[in-house]
Amino acid sequence: MAGSPDLWSRWGEWRKSNADGMKGGEALILELNRIVHTSGIASPVTSKRGLTARLRYLDSKAGREELKAQGVSPRTIRTWMKSKGKVTPTPASQEKIDAAYWHRRRENLIKSGWLARHLDNQGRGRRMEIYPVDQSHVEAKYQRPNISQRTVTVRYIWTDLVNAWAARDQNLVDEIWDDVISDLDSDYAAYAYVASVGIGA
Repeated sequence: MAGSPDLWSRWGEWRKSNADGMKGGEALILELNRIVHTSGIASPVTSKRGLTARLRYLDSKAGREELKAQGVSPRTIRTWMKSKGKVTPTPASQEKIDAAYWHRRRENLIKSGWLARHLDNQGRGRRMEIYPVDQSHVEAKYQRPNISQRTVTVRYIWTDLVNAWAARDQNLVDEIWDDVISDLDSDYAAYAYVASVGIGA
């Protein structure tokens, strides 16, 4: 389905009727971000445990460089690393530590190939739940009927999807979403825009 016309044109400008949703590719990106976050440190950066764990994770050349990229001075980084969580950074600094941690976590999962392997599931793929756009605020005469939640087992796209996500290539992610929904049925264009997607991973 790559290179197909914009799926929005197949449904018309549905947002003018107060439907609520997003492009399927955007929903995929949000779901990948969720999976990355659920695989990381659960404790918030505002807790001593969460702060210490993040600083330990960032105690490397790459981690320190990421902290610098977030605007933290080398002197402050040295202080944090030596304190081993005994010094409590300001709330603004905690946000920088958290952002640096998640950036490094994301990069490491991509580099190691873990995320693509996890989603591919040894070729078995993953179940994906597709939630259609919310039409609750759409006048009845403008609603598109018979659009329900769909469940599909998705295989073979995961390496390409993770690579596109890693490269922040929204156009390629959109094309991959087009491939996913093309397996639904003749009404697949109704799922070009969705409320959200859920991946069983």
